[in-house]
Amino acid sequence: MRTPKHIAVVCALIIEKGKLLIVQHGQGSKHPGKWEFPGGKVHPGESPEEAIVREIMEELGIRVEILTLLEPVEYEYPDKTVRLIPYVCRSGVGAIVLHEHQAFSWVDPEAIGQYDLLPADTELLKTGGNFRVLMKMSRDQY
Repeated sequence: MRTPKHIAVVCALIIEKGKLLIVQHGQGSKHPGKWEFPGGKVHPGESPEEAIVREIMEELGIRVEILTLLEPVEYEYPDKTVRLIPYVCRSGVGAIVLHEHQAFSWVDPEAIGQYDLLPADTELLKTGGNFRVLMKMSRDQY
């Protein structure tokens, strides 16, 4: 039996006017219909901060400003273990253009449980004080 590979993945919890941005996987993806916080793999030689800025530009066509790092979480999928490194960000320059997902939504953090999030993203919200930090920052109207 092979040991599952470990992958470092960054995600952006983008806050705008008190709402969080989530994106939805298309029908042809590995996770059809599932919602997630946008992001992706950290490339060799790249810092997580560089990765999150690059990934959001690639996926959404916007620049982000990193506000804070939340507590990372490890989640074991059947074929891999993901170390999810979450950054709270503010959207910067550009309008959202979906390059890898079928939909996006700005949601109230308190309503996030109504969406079918990927398990690692759900775990992220349960870890440490991550959800409390998000609630506070969204109330501060970033």
